[in-house]
Amino acid sequence: MSNVDRTISAAALRTRLKTFGRPLLFILVFVLAVWSIWILELHQTDFSGGADGLTFLYGAAIPPEMSVLEVGLRGLLETLYIAYVGTLFGVLLSLPVSLVASRNLFPWYLTLPARWFLAVLRVLPSILWAVIFVILIGTGPAAGVFAITLYTIGFIGKLEYEAFEGLDNEPIEAVSSLGATRLQILRFVVLPQAINSLISQTMFMFEYNVRHAAAIGIVGAGGIGYYIMGYLDFLQYDRVIVLLAIVFLAVLVIDELSYRLRSFFLGDTSTSLSK
Repeated sequence: MSNVDRTISAAALRTRLKTFGRPLLFILVFVLAVWSIWILELHQTDFSGGADGLTFLYGAAIPPEMSVLEVGLRGLLETLYIAYVGTLFGVLLSLPVSLVASRNLFPWYLTLPARWFLAVLRVLPSILWAVIFVILIGTGPAAGVFAITLYTIGFIGKLEYEAFEGLDNEPIEAVSSLGATRLQILRFVVLPQAINSLISQTMFMFEYNVRHAAAIGIVGAGGIGYYIMGYLDFLQYDRVIVLLAIVFLAVLVIDELSYRLRSFFLGDTSTSLSK
């Protein structure tokens, strides 16, 4: 068979795969969804007691106990501190690791261990890291900061090395051909090209960590979640609903501010509410 025939055969095979592959993929996704619902017995879920439960919750939570507003704001401030410090440390510590993990900047025998390290930190969600640190150092915001920091290193480290690998290689190769060291290439070419993406990713990570810092308090890692869990233990739903409302409003405001700042650095002037 000639090279032309092989090329034609390969093109025909790709066309058939595109024609039949997508319907098969959709069928597979649908079958797996049905199978998962069956295994989890979601089809047997009983909603008959939902109305009674909603009535009970309404009666227990309404009217809300506004006297806990000061406690909630204090807990929210602690949550923001945890998210900020954890994000800051996580981003700073992830940067050198993500640079080493970039395949266009370092050889495979360095990038592979760096990627494994980031993957290990990313395996456990921040709430499980919080459980570990609560066991190691006790309850309080320090456990929350360490948990957020480790997860941030793993999560944003992946985003960073993908951003580095997506850079234009021509400036890197041009500066390298002039005899620049690897450190000079990283400092004067790679980081300036990627700075807007890094700033955007950092803002997204802070926004993400505010939500998680509110949740990890439930296991004793400080923040407003710690107070929510305390009130839940005593079934004080009228106080819980006030703290949940504070978290809800704070996350909305932070999401919008973060989106506007990220849009500014990425050159998009629209807002999240307009899309």
